[in-house]
Amino acid sequence: MGMVAEFKDFIARGNVIDLAVGVIIGASFGKIVTSLVEQVVMPPVGLLLGKVDFSNLKWVLSPEDPATEAIEEVAIQYGAFINTLIQFAIVAFVIFLMVKGINRMRREKAAEPEAPAAPTATEALLAEIRDELKARPRT
Repeated sequence: MGMVAEFKDFIARGNVIDLAVGVIIGASFGKIVTSLVEQVVMPPVGLLLGKVDFSNLKWVLSPEDPATEAIEEVAIQYGAFINTLIQFAIVAFVIFLMVKGINRMRREKAAEPEAPAAPTATEALLAEIRDELKARPRT
């Protein structure tokens, strides 16, 4: 089997396609969460904490020298890190809710009683004989 044919078989598997769809949806979901945190959640939080813009919070280790363009500012941007932590918390919470919902559906499906199996021919014949004997008058 040639390498191209083997690759084609690999790609055609359902698991690989499902994984690709999951990665694409996950990347889009990540963009949505980033937008939610940076543009919806953090502005009110910053306002409540004294009109703070978290994306600009940083500890400057070495300031920029305006006289020379060779020296750039060196800073620890902890505001961006706080935004990333909040994004992670939102994603983790959504995934938790999804897993919880899936587990609940599985439990409900497992709790449903299965329909009793149809009696075998022997069991049906024995039940018929039993019913006939019950129906006979006693002497």
